[in-house]
Amino acid sequence: MVDPEHPLVERVRRICFALPEVVEVEAWGRPTFRAAKPIFVHVAAIADNPLSIIVKTDPQEHLALVQDGRFYGAPYYDRNRWLGVDLDAPDTDWNLLAEVIETSYRQVANRRQLAALDALRPDHADA
Repeated sequence: MVDPEHPLVERVRRICFALPEVVEVEAWGRPTFRAAKPIFVHVAAIADNPLSIIVKTDPQEHLALVQDGRFYGAPYYDRNRWLGVDLDAPDTDWNLLAEVIETSYRQVANRRQLAALDALRPDHADA
């Protein structure tokens, strides 16, 4: 179980809710954040990583993230696309987390949601 009111979960929640049409759904005793229906962030709690998130990676960025020691293969998730990262590590980079959360959102969002996000981030629309 994860305390949904934990300050680090709140921080993840603020990042997620800055994206279009995000909903939060409790699943498996933990908050999940969804682009309407598909999950793009799952707050996790496992023995070695008691407070972390699991995100869906961009296939072109996945290998680089795997080589970054802060990211790890998440149990029960496709390790070719999903990675975990601790929220409470001393070297947590919240700017990087915001980027991987948005990238994860982009992996599951529909065209309308992506267009709304690109309207918020015009510099990314041409990428």
